[in-house]
Amino acid sequence: MMKHTALALTLGVAFTTLVFAEDNWPQFRGPDGMGHSNATGLPVTWSETQNIKWKTAIHDKGWSSPVIWGNQIWMTTATEDGKQLFVICVDRNTGKILRDIKLFDVETPQYIIKLNSPASPTPVIEEGRVYVTFGSPGTACLDTLTGKVLWQRRDLECNHFRGAGSSPILFGNLFILNFDGSDFQYVVALDKNTGKTVWKTKRSVDFKDLDKDGKPNREGDMRKGFCTPLVASFGGAPPILIDPGSKAFYAYDPLTGKEIWRTEEHKNHSVAVRPSVANGLIYAATGMGKASVWAIRPGGHGVVTDTHVVWKAPRNVPTMPSPIVVGDLLFMVSDNGIITCLDAKNGQVVWEQKIGGEFSASPISAEGRIYFFDREGKITVIQAGREFKQLAANQLDEGFMASPAVSGKALFLRTKTHLYRVER
Repeated sequence: MMKHTALALTLGVAFTTLVFAEDNWPQFRGPDGMGHSNATGLPVTWSETQNIKWKTAIHDKGWSSPVIWGNQIWMTTATEDGKQLFVICVDRNTGKILRDIKLFDVETPQYIIKLNSPASPTPVIEEGRVYVTFGSPGTACLDTLTGKVLWQRRDLECNHFRGAGSSPILFGNLFILNFDGSDFQYVVALDKNTGKTVWKTKRSVDFKDLDKDGKPNREGDMRKGFCTPLVASFGGAPPILIDPGSKAFYAYDPLTGKEIWRTEEHKNHSVAVRPSVANGLIYAATGMGKASVWAIRPGGHGVVTDTHVVWKAPRNVPTMPSPIVVGDLLFMVSDNGIITCLDAKNGQVVWEQKIGGEFSASPISAEGRIYFFDREGKITVIQAGREFKQLAANQLDEGFMASPAVSGKALFLRTKTHLYRVER
Protein backbone atom coordinates (compact mmCIF):
# COMPACT_ATOMS: atom_id res chain seq x y z
CA MET A 1 0.00 0.00 0.00
CA MET A 2 2.85 2.42 0.84
CA LYS A 3 4.53 1.72 -2.51
CA HIS A 4 1.19 2.20 -4.31
CA THR A 5 0.58 5.54 -2.57
CA ALA A 6 4.12 6.78 -3.24
CA LEU A 7 3.85 5.91 -6.91
CA ALA A 8 0.46 7.59 -7.18
CA LEU A 9 1.81 10.76 -5.56
CA THR A 10 4.83 10.73 -7.86
CA LEU A 11 2.60 10.41 -10.89
CA GLY A 12 0.35 13.12 -9.51
CA VAL A 13 3.30 15.50 -9.26
CA ALA A 14 4.27 14.65 -12.83
CA PHE A 15 0.72 15.48 -13.91
CA THR A 16 0.45 18.80 -12.11
CA THR A 17 3.76 20.13 -13.42
CA LEU A 18 2.18 20.32 -16.86
CA VAL A 19 -0.17 23.03 -15.64
CA PHE A 20 2.59 25.61 -15.58
CA ALA A 21 3.88 25.07 -19.11
CA GLU A 22 3.31 28.33 -20.96
CA ASP A 23 3.78 27.25 -24.56
CA ASN A 24 2.42 23.71 -24.64
CA TRP A 25 -1.25 22.79 -24.90
CA PRO A 26 -0.99 19.02 -24.55
CA GLN A 27 -4.58 17.77 -24.36
CA PHE A 28 -8.26 18.61 -24.73
CA ARG A 29 -8.90 21.83 -22.72
CA GLY A 30 -5.23 22.54 -22.15
CA PRO A 31 -2.53 21.86 -19.57
CA ASP A 32 -4.91 21.41 -16.62
CA GLY A 33 -7.69 19.87 -18.70
CA MET A 34 -10.12 22.56 -17.55
CA GLY A 35 -9.66 25.37 -20.06
CA HIS A 36 -7.35 27.65 -18.08
CA SER A 37 -4.36 29.44 -19.57
CA ASN A 38 -1.73 31.48 -17.76
CA ALA A 39 -0.87 33.30 -21.00
CA THR A 40 -0.71 37.08 -21.04
CA GLY A 41 -1.15 39.44 -23.95
CA LEU A 42 -3.73 37.37 -25.82
CA PRO A 43 -5.86 39.30 -28.31
CA VAL A 44 -9.35 40.40 -27.34
CA THR A 45 -10.53 41.55 -30.78
CA TRP A 46 -9.91 40.06 -34.21
CA SER A 47 -11.53 39.33 -37.57
CA GLU A 48 -10.61 37.76 -40.90
CA THR A 49 -8.54 40.88 -41.63
CA GLN A 50 -7.27 41.82 -38.15
CA ASN A 51 -4.83 40.07 -35.81
CA ILE A 52 -4.56 36.93 -37.97
CA LYS A 53 -0.94 35.79 -38.29
CA TRP A 54 -1.78 32.85 -40.53
CA LYS A 55 -4.73 30.75 -41.70
CA THR A 56 -4.34 27.18 -42.97
CA ALA A 57 -6.98 25.04 -44.65
CA ILE A 58 -7.52 21.59 -43.09
CA HIS A 59 -8.94 19.03 -45.48
CA ASP A 60 -12.07 16.93 -44.99
CA LYS A 61 -13.96 16.83 -41.65
CA GLY A 62 -12.73 16.66 -38.07
CA TRP A 63 -13.83 18.25 -34.81
CA SER A 64 -10.75 17.31 -32.77
CA SER A 65 -9.11 20.25 -31.02
CA PRO A 66 -5.50 21.22 -31.76
CA VAL A 67 -2.79 20.15 -29.31
CA ILE A 68 0.59 21.90 -29.21
CA TRP A 69 4.09 20.87 -28.18
CA GLY A 70 6.98 23.14 -29.05
CA ASN A 71 6.59 24.24 -32.67
CA GLN A 72 4.19 21.46 -33.63
CA ILE A 73 0.38 21.51 -33.72
CA TRP A 74 -1.40 18.18 -34.16
CA MET A 75 -5.02 17.33 -34.92
CA THR A 76 -7.02 14.68 -36.76
CA THR A 77 -9.35 14.72 -39.72
CA ALA A 78 -11.23 12.21 -41.87
CA THR A 79 -13.17 11.86 -45.05
CA GLU A 80 -16.81 12.60 -44.32
CA ASP A 81 -17.79 8.99 -44.95
CA GLY A 82 -15.32 7.90 -42.25
CA LYS A 83 -13.42 5.54 -44.55
CA GLN A 84 -10.05 7.32 -44.35
CA LEU A 85 -8.63 8.64 -41.07
CA PHE A 86 -5.75 11.13 -40.94
CA VAL A 87 -3.47 12.89 -38.49
CA ILE A 88 -2.04 16.30 -39.43
CA CYS A 89 0.93 18.26 -38.05
CA VAL A 90 1.16 22.02 -38.63
CA ASP A 91 4.13 24.30 -37.98
CA ARG A 92 3.22 26.63 -35.12
CA ASN A 93 5.21 29.56 -36.51
CA THR A 94 4.30 29.47 -40.19
CA GLY A 95 1.06 27.50 -40.45
CA LYS A 96 2.66 25.17 -42.99
CA ILE A 97 1.40 21.57 -42.96
CA LEU A 98 4.42 19.45 -42.01
CA ARG A 99 2.78 16.03 -42.04
CA ASP A 100 -0.49 14.68 -43.39
CA ILE A 101 -0.59 10.97 -42.54
CA LYS A 102 -3.35 8.54 -43.37
CA LEU A 103 -3.45 6.26 -40.34
CA PHE A 104 -6.39 3.97 -41.01
CA ASP A 105 -8.70 2.75 -43.75
CA VAL A 106 -12.15 1.73 -42.51
CA GLU A 107 -14.05 -0.61 -44.81
CA THR A 108 -17.42 -0.30 -43.05
CA PRO A 109 -17.60 2.84 -40.87
CA GLN A 110 -20.07 3.14 -38.03
CA TYR A 111 -22.99 5.52 -38.33
CA ILE A 112 -22.17 9.11 -37.32
CA ILE A 113 -24.66 11.95 -36.86
CA LYS A 114 -23.97 15.15 -38.81
CA LEU A 115 -23.31 17.09 -35.60
CA ASN A 116 -20.37 14.75 -34.95
CA SER A 117 -17.40 13.84 -37.18
CA PRO A 118 -15.30 10.72 -37.81
CA ALA A 119 -12.36 12.53 -36.16
CA SER A 120 -13.73 14.17 -33.00
CA PRO A 121 -11.50 12.85 -30.16
CA THR A 122 -8.63 15.25 -29.48
CA PRO A 123 -5.07 13.81 -29.46
CA VAL A 124 -2.80 14.03 -26.43
CA ILE A 125 0.86 14.96 -26.83
CA GLU A 126 4.12 14.94 -24.87
CA GLU A 127 7.80 15.32 -25.71
CA GLY A 128 8.53 13.10 -28.71
CA ARG A 129 5.14 11.39 -28.95
CA VAL A 130 1.58 12.12 -29.99
CA TYR A 131 -1.29 9.73 -29.21
CA VAL A 132 -4.29 9.70 -31.53
CA THR A 133 -7.63 7.90 -31.34
CA PHE A 134 -10.74 7.70 -33.49
CA GLY A 135 -12.49 5.45 -30.99
CA SER A 136 -13.03 1.84 -32.03
CA PRO A 137 -11.85 2.43 -35.65
CA GLY A 138 -8.27 2.83 -34.41
CA THR A 139 -5.80 4.24 -31.88
CA ALA A 140 -2.11 4.94 -32.52
CA CYS A 141 1.06 6.46 -31.09
CA LEU A 142 3.41 8.36 -33.40
CA ASP A 143 6.94 9.70 -33.10
CA THR A 144 6.57 13.48 -33.46
CA LEU A 145 10.03 13.86 -35.02
CA THR A 146 9.65 11.31 -37.80
CA GLY A 147 5.90 10.70 -38.03
CA LYS A 148 6.54 6.97 -37.64
CA VAL A 149 3.73 4.92 -36.09
CA LEU A 150 5.18 3.32 -32.94
CA TRP A 151 2.14 1.21 -32.05
CA GLN A 152 -1.52 0.93 -32.89
CA ARG A 153 -4.66 -0.81 -31.64
CA ARG A 154 -7.74 -1.70 -33.66
CA ASP A 155 -9.24 -4.32 -31.37
CA LEU A 156 -10.97 -2.07 -28.79
CA GLU A 157 -14.62 -2.85 -29.46
CA CYS A 158 -17.45 -0.35 -29.12
CA ASN A 159 -20.51 0.66 -31.13
CA HIS A 160 -20.29 4.43 -30.63
CA PHE A 161 -23.80 4.62 -32.09
CA ARG A 162 -23.57 8.32 -33.01
CA GLY A 163 -19.80 8.54 -33.48
CA ALA A 164 -16.84 8.67 -31.07
CA GLY A 165 -16.17 11.79 -28.99
CA SER A 166 -14.17 10.92 -25.85
CA SER A 167 -10.62 12.25 -25.87
CA PRO A 168 -7.75 10.34 -24.24
CA ILE A 169 -5.45 11.46 -21.42
CA LEU A 170 -1.97 10.58 -20.17
CA PHE A 171 -1.17 9.72 -16.57
CA GLY A 172 2.38 8.62 -15.82
CA ASN A 173 3.02 5.70 -18.18
CA LEU A 174 -0.68 5.17 -18.84
CA PHE A 175 -2.76 6.22 -21.83
CA ILE A 176 -6.38 6.24 -20.64
CA LEU A 177 -9.52 6.44 -22.77
CA ASN A 178 -13.26 5.75 -22.59
CA PHE A 179 -15.43 3.49 -24.70
CA ASP A 180 -19.06 4.22 -23.82
CA GLY A 181 -21.20 2.76 -26.58
CA SER A 182 -24.56 1.14 -27.07
CA ASP A 183 -23.04 -2.34 -26.69
CA PHE A 184 -19.99 -1.94 -24.42
CA GLN A 185 -19.20 0.66 -21.76
CA TYR A 186 -15.70 0.55 -20.29
CA VAL A 187 -12.56 2.51 -19.44
CA VAL A 188 -9.18 1.18 -20.54
CA ALA A 189 -5.58 2.10 -19.71
CA LEU A 190 -2.82 1.18 -22.14
CA ASP A 191 0.92 1.20 -21.59
CA LYS A 192 1.86 4.36 -23.46
CA ASN A 193 5.16 2.83 -24.60
CA THR A 194 3.78 -0.38 -26.07
CA GLY A 195 0.02 0.07 -26.46
CA LYS A 196 -0.66 -3.07 -24.43
CA THR A 197 -3.63 -3.13 -22.05
CA VAL A 198 -2.70 -2.49 -18.40
CA TRP A 199 -6.26 -2.52 -17.04
CA LYS A 200 -9.81 -2.46 -18.34
CA THR A 201 -12.84 -1.63 -16.17
CA LYS A 202 -16.45 -2.13 -17.13
CA ARG A 203 -18.90 0.61 -16.12
CA SER A 204 -20.78 -0.72 -13.11
CA VAL A 205 -24.12 1.11 -13.25
CA ASP A 206 -27.15 -1.10 -13.80
CA PHE A 207 -28.78 0.23 -16.98
CA LYS A 208 -31.79 -2.08 -16.43
CA ASP A 209 -32.40 -2.02 -20.19
CA LEU A 210 -34.83 0.88 -19.83
CA ASP A 211 -34.86 4.29 -21.46
CA LYS A 212 -35.74 7.57 -19.74
CA ASP A 213 -39.48 6.83 -20.10
CA GLY A 214 -39.18 3.37 -18.59
CA LYS A 215 -39.49 1.61 -21.95
CA PRO A 216 -37.10 -1.08 -23.20
CA ASN A 217 -33.84 0.53 -24.29
CA ARG A 218 -33.36 -1.16 -27.65
CA GLU A 219 -31.33 1.53 -29.38
CA GLY A 220 -28.60 2.31 -26.86
CA ASP A 221 -28.84 6.10 -26.55
CA MET A 222 -29.16 5.79 -22.78
CA ARG A 223 -25.84 3.93 -22.56
CA LYS A 224 -23.48 5.92 -24.72
CA GLY A 225 -21.20 8.77 -23.66
CA PHE A 226 -18.59 11.16 -25.04
CA CYS A 227 -16.83 12.35 -21.89
CA THR A 228 -13.09 12.93 -21.41
CA PRO A 229 -11.77 11.92 -17.96
CA LEU A 230 -9.74 14.08 -15.60
CA VAL A 231 -7.13 13.12 -13.00
CA ALA A 232 -7.07 15.20 -9.81
CA SER A 233 -5.84 15.00 -6.24
CA PHE A 234 -7.53 16.44 -3.15
CA GLY A 235 -5.88 17.32 0.16
CA GLY A 236 -2.71 15.33 -0.47
CA ALA A 237 -4.64 12.11 -1.12
CA PRO A 238 -3.60 9.88 -4.04
CA PRO A 239 -4.98 11.07 -7.40
CA ILE A 240 -8.33 9.83 -8.63
CA LEU A 241 -9.63 9.42 -12.16
CA ILE A 242 -12.88 11.40 -12.41
CA ASP A 243 -14.79 9.92 -15.31
CA PRO A 244 -18.52 10.53 -15.91
CA GLY A 245 -20.41 7.93 -17.91
CA SER A 246 -24.02 7.56 -18.90
CA LYS A 247 -26.29 7.66 -15.81
CA ALA A 248 -23.42 7.87 -13.29
CA PHE A 249 -20.34 9.84 -12.30
CA TYR A 250 -17.38 7.61 -11.40
CA ALA A 251 -14.08 7.90 -9.54
CA TYR A 252 -11.42 5.27 -10.21
CA ASP A 253 -7.91 4.51 -9.05
CA PRO A 254 -6.00 5.61 -12.18
CA LEU A 255 -3.25 3.03 -11.61
CA THR A 256 -5.50 -0.02 -11.35
CA GLY A 257 -8.90 0.98 -12.73
CA LYS A 258 -10.60 -0.04 -9.51
CA GLU A 259 -13.84 1.89 -8.92
CA ILE A 260 -13.65 3.95 -5.71
CA TRP A 261 -17.06 5.62 -5.71
CA ARG A 262 -19.89 6.70 -7.96
CA THR A 263 -22.98 8.88 -7.90
CA GLU A 264 -26.19 7.67 -9.52
CA GLU A 265 -29.81 8.65 -10.08
CA HIS A 266 -29.46 11.21 -12.85
CA LYS A 267 -31.67 10.18 -15.78
CA ASN A 268 -29.58 11.69 -18.54
CA HIS A 269 -27.38 10.12 -21.21
CA SER A 270 -24.67 10.88 -23.77
CA VAL A 271 -22.64 12.83 -21.24
CA ALA A 272 -19.95 14.84 -23.07
CA VAL A 273 -19.01 17.70 -20.71
CA ARG A 274 -15.55 17.25 -19.21
CA PRO A 275 -15.53 17.62 -15.39
CA SER A 276 -13.65 20.36 -13.53
CA VAL A 277 -12.26 20.60 -10.01
CA ALA A 278 -11.93 23.69 -7.81
CA ASN A 279 -12.73 24.82 -4.28
CA GLY A 280 -12.35 21.24 -3.06
CA LEU A 281 -15.26 20.11 -5.26
CA ILE A 282 -15.84 18.24 -8.51
CA TYR A 283 -18.16 19.87 -11.05
CA ALA A 284 -19.85 17.63 -13.63
CA ALA A 285 -22.87 17.87 -15.93
CA THR A 286 -25.36 15.08 -16.46
CA GLY A 287 -25.70 15.01 -20.24
CA MET A 288 -28.65 15.11 -22.61
CA GLY A 289 -32.21 15.22 -21.35
CA LYS A 290 -32.97 17.51 -18.41
CA ALA A 291 -29.35 18.47 -17.88
CA SER A 292 -28.07 19.70 -14.54
CA VAL A 293 -24.63 20.47 -13.17
CA TRP A 294 -23.61 18.80 -9.90
CA ALA A 295 -21.00 19.77 -7.33
CA ILE A 296 -19.62 16.64 -5.68
CA ARG A 297 -17.40 16.40 -2.62
CA PRO A 298 -14.67 13.81 -3.26
CA GLY A 299 -14.20 10.89 -0.92
CA GLY A 300 -16.26 7.98 0.27
CA HIS A 301 -16.74 4.53 -1.22
CA GLY A 302 -19.50 2.83 -3.13
CA VAL A 303 -22.57 4.84 -4.15
CA VAL A 304 -22.26 8.32 -2.61
CA THR A 305 -25.19 10.14 -4.22
CA ASP A 306 -26.92 10.83 -0.91
CA THR A 307 -23.79 11.77 1.03
CA HIS A 308 -21.42 13.67 -1.27
CA VAL A 309 -23.53 15.72 -3.71
CA VAL A 310 -23.23 19.28 -2.35
CA TRP A 311 -25.54 21.05 -4.79
CA LYS A 312 -27.31 20.72 -8.15
CA ALA A 313 -28.14 23.48 -10.64
CA PRO A 314 -30.71 22.64 -13.34
CA ARG A 315 -30.98 25.85 -15.43
CA ASN A 316 -29.38 26.40 -18.86
CA VAL A 317 -26.82 23.62 -18.39
CA PRO A 318 -24.79 22.68 -21.50
CA THR A 319 -24.71 19.18 -22.93
CA MET A 320 -21.58 19.78 -25.04
CA PRO A 321 -19.52 22.87 -23.99
CA SER A 322 -17.73 22.23 -20.69
CA PRO A 323 -18.19 24.78 -17.87
CA ILE A 324 -15.19 26.69 -16.57
CA VAL A 325 -14.43 27.72 -12.99
CA VAL A 326 -12.61 30.98 -12.28
CA GLY A 327 -12.05 31.56 -8.57
CA ASP A 328 -15.36 31.04 -6.77
CA LEU A 329 -17.46 31.44 -9.92
CA LEU A 330 -18.57 28.80 -12.41
CA PHE A 331 -19.33 29.96 -15.95
CA MET A 332 -21.16 27.91 -18.57
CA VAL A 333 -22.79 28.51 -21.92
CA SER A 334 -25.82 26.43 -22.85
CA ASP A 335 -26.03 24.77 -26.24
CA ASN A 336 -28.45 27.53 -27.31
CA GLY A 337 -26.31 30.48 -26.20
CA ILE A 338 -27.22 31.45 -22.63
CA ILE A 339 -24.24 32.23 -20.41
CA THR A 340 -24.82 31.52 -16.74
CA CYS A 341 -22.58 32.51 -13.86
CA LEU A 342 -23.01 30.43 -10.70
CA ASP A 343 -21.53 30.76 -7.26
CA ALA A 344 -19.26 27.70 -7.39
CA LYS A 345 -19.60 27.05 -3.65
CA ASN A 346 -23.40 26.85 -3.41
CA GLY A 347 -24.73 26.70 -6.99
CA GLN A 348 -26.76 29.92 -6.74
CA VAL A 349 -27.25 31.89 -9.95
CA VAL A 350 -25.22 35.11 -9.94
CA TRP A 351 -26.33 36.25 -13.41
CA GLU A 352 -27.62 34.98 -16.76
CA GLN A 353 -27.20 36.53 -20.18
CA LYS A 354 -28.39 35.37 -23.59
CA ILE A 355 -25.80 35.92 -26.31
CA GLY A 356 -27.48 33.78 -28.98
CA GLY A 357 -25.96 31.19 -31.26
CA GLU A 358 -25.42 27.45 -30.83
CA PHE A 359 -22.42 26.01 -29.01
CA SER A 360 -20.35 22.82 -29.06
CA ALA A 361 -16.81 24.12 -28.34
CA SER A 362 -15.70 24.60 -24.74
CA PRO A 363 -14.63 28.04 -23.46
CA ILE A 364 -11.20 29.06 -22.20
CA SER A 365 -10.09 31.63 -19.64
CA ALA A 366 -7.01 33.86 -19.50
CA GLU A 367 -6.16 37.14 -17.73
CA GLY A 368 -9.58 37.33 -16.11
CA ARG A 369 -11.40 36.93 -19.42
CA ILE A 370 -13.49 34.07 -20.83
CA TYR A 371 -13.77 33.28 -24.54
CA PHE A 372 -16.85 31.51 -25.97
CA PHE A 373 -16.92 30.08 -29.54
CA ASP A 374 -20.15 29.29 -31.40
CA ARG A 375 -20.99 27.09 -34.38
CA GLU A 376 -21.36 30.07 -36.76
CA GLY A 377 -17.92 31.54 -36.07
CA LYS A 378 -18.78 34.19 -33.47
CA ILE A 379 -16.44 34.55 -30.50
CA THR A 380 -17.80 36.35 -27.45
CA VAL A 381 -15.27 37.62 -24.89
CA ILE A 382 -16.46 38.54 -21.40
CA GLN A 383 -14.97 39.63 -18.11
CA ALA A 384 -14.93 36.79 -15.58
CA GLY A 385 -16.83 38.61 -12.84
CA ARG A 386 -20.01 38.82 -10.79
CA GLU A 387 -21.59 41.14 -13.34
CA PHE A 388 -21.96 40.45 -17.06
CA LYS A 389 -19.52 42.57 -19.04
CA GLN A 390 -18.93 41.84 -22.71
CA LEU A 391 -15.50 42.91 -23.95
CA ALA A 392 -15.78 41.90 -27.61
CA ALA A 393 -17.75 39.98 -30.22
CA ASN A 394 -15.52 38.71 -33.01
CA GLN A 395 -16.43 36.88 -36.21
CA LEU A 396 -14.63 34.39 -38.44
CA ASP A 397 -15.90 32.88 -41.68
CA GLU A 398 -16.65 29.38 -40.40
CA GLY A 399 -17.98 28.03 -37.13
CA PHE A 400 -16.43 26.17 -34.22
CA MET A 401 -16.92 22.55 -33.25
CA ALA A 402 -13.36 22.16 -31.93
CA SER A 403 -12.23 23.88 -28.75
CA PRO A 404 -9.38 26.43 -28.84
CA ALA A 405 -5.73 26.10 -27.87
CA VAL A 406 -3.28 28.70 -26.50
CA SER A 407 0.48 28.99 -26.91
CA GLY A 408 2.61 32.01 -26.11
CA LYS A 409 0.56 35.12 -26.87
CA ALA A 410 -1.53 33.45 -29.55
CA LEU A 411 -4.87 31.67 -29.82
CA PHE A 412 -4.96 28.66 -32.15
CA LEU A 413 -8.52 28.27 -33.41
CA ARG A 414 -9.82 25.41 -35.50
CA THR A 415 -12.99 26.18 -37.40
CA LYS A 416 -14.86 23.68 -39.55
CA THR A 417 -12.48 24.37 -42.44
CA HIS A 418 -9.29 26.11 -41.21
CA LEU A 419 -6.75 26.46 -38.44
CA TYR A 420 -5.93 30.06 -37.41
CA ARG A 421 -3.15 31.67 -35.43
CA VAL A 422 -4.73 34.75 -33.82
CA GLU A 423 -2.26 37.18 -32.29
CA ARG A 424 -1.90 40.88 -31.76
